[in-house]
Amino acid sequence: MTSGKLPKPRLAREVYVLGVIAFFVMVGFGVVVPVLPVYVRSFDVGYLEVGAVLSAFALMRLVASPFVPRLIDWAGERTILAVGIGIVAVSSGLAGLADTYPQLLLLRGAGGIGSAMFSVSAMTLLLASTSPTMRARALGFYQGGFLIGGMAGPAIGGLLATLSLTAPFFFYAGTLAVAGLVGVIMLRPTRGAAASTAATDAALPFRTVLADPRFRAACLANFAQGWTSLGVRAALIPVLIVEVLRGPTAWTGIAFACAAVAQTLALAPAARFIDTVGRRPAIIGAFAAASVVIMAVPFAPNIWVLGGLLCLYGVAAAFMGTAPGAALGDAAGSRGGRPVAVFSMFADAGAIVGPLVAGWLVDTVSYQAAFLVGALFLLGAAGYALRMPRETRSSRS
Repeated sequence: MTSGKLPKPRLAREVYVLGVIAFFVMVGFGVVVPVLPVYVRSFDVGYLEVGAVLSAFALMRLVASPFVPRLIDWAGERTILAVGIGIVAVSSGLAGLADTYPQLLLLRGAGGIGSAMFSVSAMTLLLASTSPTMRARALGFYQGGFLIGGMAGPAIGGLLATLSLTAPFFFYAGTLAVAGLVGVIMLRPTRGAAASTAATDAALPFRTVLADPRFRAACLANFAQGWTSLGVRAALIPVLIVEVLRGPTAWTGIAFACAAVAQTLALAPAARFIDTVGRRPAIIGAFAAASVVIMAVPFAPNIWVLGGLLCLYGVAAAFMGTAPGAALGDAAGSRGGRPVAVFSMFADAGAIVGPLVAGWLVDTVSYQAAFLVGALFLLGAAGYALRMPRETRSSRS
């Protein structure tokens, strides 16, 4: 006699593999990021040139993303993912051997192209491999790989930098080689999203997806994330700690590490909430809460208050990094290569423009104005999500 209980839903094999790949990618990325500005300065260039190298990666991701869906249709997600990782690996290794600043700039740009190929193909495969009722949990596991790798990377990078400024680039190339090898061996061959085990949906015309308020809300949320989380928060908080709170630079790493731990701990409950309660309330609540928190950051009187605010932001970020992707999958279905690319481009655009506008506002107005603009984008994303249809569990099935 059976108990009558339904079997507990499980994540697809591809989700676990992509989570492992994300870990190795982010460990290497985290190793390079802290030393990259110093390495660029070793070529006897100014801070404008440093910024150009940092922007080149994101800019080329933005430029390359629209072409990735066609490549996926031609060769499949697994192949494009592996080739993209390979491009980043080779360009990163060569960056450590660069003789001139223009060589370094070109190599970082090439890495951005490979990164676009990896990220779009990975997200497309992730959405195609997961049932709608498990989508947020799959995205949460994938995001967790990035977060854990991102926490480990800077510590390793600091040790490697004591040996040589170029050592982190070779280490990054090695971790990417491991990630690419895992993808080639562990992911099943695909030829576009239609080959996925979950590809039961007919491919939707892009204009149909574009008209869906869930897709538009996801894209606006991703832009706000790129502007505020990847732009304003990453660009201004280190300066705020040193120049306003008069703290050592080590405080920045500690504060961001605590926020990353908070975000990691919140991922699993956030994903369950998004899959069971809905994407709409998660986006509205998390983005509204994050707007209040980020607006309070420049008023923090000391590092303890700032650290607490960043931890609160990390909890909100667990929802913000997962709910828009799940809404994207609901709107685009399991064969959404082009919508995934557009979704990714919104984050890249925010990450490119956000730091520039924020820096200009700090120079001409104040820190508070720079954070206010970021908060308004987050609040705007929460407001637009009110236009999303109210969800039932069957609407995501």
